[in-house]
Amino acid sequence: MDFLIFLSTYIIPFILFIVIGYALLIKQNVYETFIKGAASGFHTVIGIMPTLIGLMVAVGVLRASGFLDMLSDILGHFLQYIGFPAQLVPVTIVRMFSSSAATGLTLDIFKEYGPDSFFGNLVSIMMGCTETIFYTMSVYFMTAKVKKTRYTLPGALIATLAGIAASMVLARGM
Repeated sequence: MDFLIFLSTYIIPFILFIVIGYALLIKQNVYETFIKGAASGFHTVIGIMPTLIGLMVAVGVLRASGFLDMLSDILGHFLQYIGFPAQLVPVTIVRMFSSSAATGLTLDIFKEYGPDSFFGNLVSIMMGCTETIFYTMSVYFMTAKVKKTRYTLPGALIATLAGIAASMVLARGM
């Protein structure tokens, strides 16, 4: 365990030292290259900013309007028949759009039921087994200028369902 703590403390400075050392070894101007990369990253952030703001506003509107609660109530009645708790429907829906908003809902689950409860375990595993589909698709496809996504959304939704199913199996086994 001490080795892992040591490794986690020093791995990033070590990698930075190796990269800078190699750049100096091949006579690369490290500072100039860093500035070019930072400028490129800044342009990327400016390019995806409208998409990020749109997604954040959409999730905020869903939560504030009560639509998310209404949708959760409707879906919760059907999902209870297959063993999925209605209390976790909001997290499942929001997780597809925003990881930070889903984390907030996860903390609400922890406060209400406890992190070691069945719901706490299930939502924790589910957060690790699913992805922010719409955020990822919009940011990456917009950055790469992909217009035709083909089977990405259906595949991502199937993967999310598989992650949710795996979460249920794992949480029940704990």
